[in-house]
Amino acid sequence: MMKKIALIYMGGTFGCVGEPLSPMPADEFLPQLKKVLPLDLTVECMIAPVIKDSSACTPADWLQLIQFVQRLQLQQFQHFVLIHGTDTMSYACAILSRFLGQSAHVVLTGSQYPLLNIQGTNTREFTDAIDNLSFALHAVQTQPVGVYLAFHQQLFHGRSVLKQHTTELDAFSGLSSQQELRQPESAYPVQAEDLIKANQFNCLNLMMQPIALDQQLQNIKTIAQHPPSFLILQGFGTGNISVNADCIECFKQLRQQGCMVLLTTQVSFGKTDQRYAISSWIQDAGVVVSDCISHADLYAKALLMYLKHDSIDQCFTHWHDSV
Repeated sequence: MMKKIALIYMGGTFGCVGEPLSPMPADEFLPQLKKVLPLDLTVECMIAPVIKDSSACTPADWLQLIQFVQRLQLQQFQHFVLIHGTDTMSYACAILSRFLGQSAHVVLTGSQYPLLNIQGTNTREFTDAIDNLSFALHAVQTQPVGVYLAFHQQLFHGRSVLKQHTTELDAFSGLSSQQELRQPESAYPVQAEDLIKANQFNCLNLMMQPIALDQQLQNIKTIAQHPPSFLILQGFGTGNISVNADCIECFKQLRQQGCMVLLTTQVSFGKTDQRYAISSWIQDAGVVVSDCISHADLYAKALLMYLKHDSIDQCFTHWHDSV
């Protein structure tokens, strides 16, 4: 039986024209997009609720996309290909993975070069857009339920994606779709109130630098003056950072102020590991060690916890309830 595929366009380099590049209006781009679709597939092209440069995307934008997908699921769509900009593709993949779980077949793709020429009248002489789209359309029909990224003939689990190069065609890395990975099972139905709450989601990332401990403490105290909902500390190696009693006290105060402190690593791959004595302070300080498989996945989990629970204390209690 022929699978019905919803092809959702959300912007990005894929749909840019002109010199310098700028987005082609979506209602003008879709007819051009339909010209490159395989004739043997049942594909319905759609415009996402939000069209913008991916570097400007916010949690509410991705939640509107998820809401759009979930509405289409009620119309018997179960296969989705999403065209998205590459700058924040990893975040989009991770958030969709966390919120859709295993409720649908979803593949994201994009391109490093536009689909169309400068005038927007024909396909570009050199582009990776057609190849990436064809690969994504094939993958969405053949892969198990879940969220994936299709790019440069490589298919990755959505939660694991990392953009590794700004301009090369081989732009992403992550866990291959062939590797086993425990995935979130249940979907989170996005409601109107989630969109409102998401606008208040404040997540700050602090990549630790090799500086004197008193300077590090001063940085943390500065953050504590106006604390975010979540403070991510990117440590060295397996997540090691150097602290003293004053630092630990500051982390405790952040928790009391409604800020959840998460510890991860600035190394791209591999897990955190707290077997070293330098990290024995973590439990006392009320810091949570990341159990996620990528930085974007950690961000996505923080967002989901923020929407699901009424307080940071509840987020802290239920953090490890799911993958």
